[in-house]
Amino acid sequence: MEQGEPTPDDENTPRIPSPRAAGDDLTGGERGSGAFVPGPREGNRFLPASPEPPRATEPEPGPEPAPRGSTDPGAEPEAAADGEPSTAEAGPTGPEAAPQEATAHEPVPREAAPPSHTVLKSLLGAWALAACSAEETDAVEAHLTECAPCADEALRLRDAVGLLQAERSLDLDPMLRARVLENCLGRRPARIPVPAWAAPYDAEAARLDALLNDFGDAEWHAPVRLKWFERERRATRRTTVAGVIGHLMAVDALVATALGLDEPVPLDAEAAAGGPTARTEALWQAGQYPLTRTVRDPWREQSHTLIRTVSFAGRGAAELDVCYGEFALPLQDAMLDRAFECWIHAGDIAEAVDYPYDPPSGTHLHGMIDLAARILPAVLADRRRAGLAAPPRGLVTAGSPGRSLRLEIEGVGGGDWHIALDSPAAVASPEHEVAHVALDGVEFCKLAAGHVPPQDAAAGQLGDREAIRDVLFAAASLSRL
Repeated sequence: MEQGEPTPDDENTPRIPSPRAAGDDLTGGERGSGAFVPGPREGNRFLPASPEPPRATEPEPGPEPAPRGSTDPGAEPEAAADGEPSTAEAGPTGPEAAPQEATAHEPVPREAAPPSHTVLKSLLGAWALAACSAEETDAVEAHLTECAPCADEALRLRDAVGLLQAERSLDLDPMLRARVLENCLGRRPARIPVPAWAAPYDAEAARLDALLNDFGDAEWHAPVRLKWFERERRATRRTTVAGVIGHLMAVDALVATALGLDEPVPLDAEAAAGGPTARTEALWQAGQYPLTRTVRDPWREQSHTLIRTVSFAGRGAAELDVCYGEFALPLQDAMLDRAFECWIHAGDIAEAVDYPYDPPSGTHLHGMIDLAARILPAVLADRRRAGLAAPPRGLVTAGSPGRSLRLEIEGVGGGDWHIALDSPAAVASPEHEVAHVALDGVEFCKLAAGHVPPQDAAAGQLGDREAIRDVLFAAASLSRL
């Protein structure tokens, strides 16, 4: 069998051709002719056809060449053999030919034309808005130095851009935070059914906790001056924000112990049996309890525990006595007292860190004023026994009407109250009114907290001046550390 012919095995065995270029499909024939002519085979594949040699062309008849060595000046140069160009047609040879050929193919750089006046004028608006690229900005500004109409137009556009957005202060409304907190606290549903008499404390503790939320270490150590009224003069005590929270926690523990709860900070027996001032001093002097920002967690947990406990304690818990040392209050009044002090000291903290703080809601403020008005006759009697108030004008039997002062509270939480002047057991009545005092609701609470001098608190006075003075000083005596 001759080489190049397929063997029997090759004919029966299918083979997969190897990849090849697209041009190989026309091997052996002229590409583009439309006919496929196979080339020679080697085994089972075709070999590429050898290129066909160029066909010889017959020379056209022409003038006979001049014999060699002819000196005829009109004779043309002799053509080179084998179809090569003559020396005259080939041009210069040697090193001089390369630079000329390279120069012929190199592109000649063309300098970009500057933007036209129309293009630059159309960019004035973008330039005024600072929206141009760096190249466009340079071109526009260079044009403005040469074109007066465009310079005037650019000035007008720049002034117009300044009017698109007026300058505003970046300082937020100082009352924004208070309004947002009030709205959130007003919309937040109660987790448990809190009694109405405990709702003021729940709200004020939540507001104070929100105020403390963003405090850093510097704010917790900010100095706070507590103010109250003793006998005939004002008293002050300097502490820190952490010290104020510790004070609130120590006094709140009076309510906690009345409910059978444990105190967050154990105190010695003498301090535990004392009133708010003794408990606070013992806490402040306790070296093992650092008054830093860590005091927030036990105070917060204690306030939550108080709310949960009174919410599930039943109706009878409202009349449970809470001992304040020298006096006692029913639990429902004690919770109002704690709400009042929480608001007052939250205001002290806000003032220390230069932050606004709103008063309680009208309903809660009314309850606090009502508590103070109900306590005033007993405080007035205590001051009279201490020689700090005028003696009674007329004693009456318990339950009988006696001399009264009308306390008119204006504004939020306002109302009218009649204060018995001669005896706590007497019944105050409008028929026995001898004096009339009008105050703003928040101002009256500031007076009861010892933050406003009694002689400056009254907005309007009418009637018995001595009775008015005794009541105003008795209201200031409600305050304590």
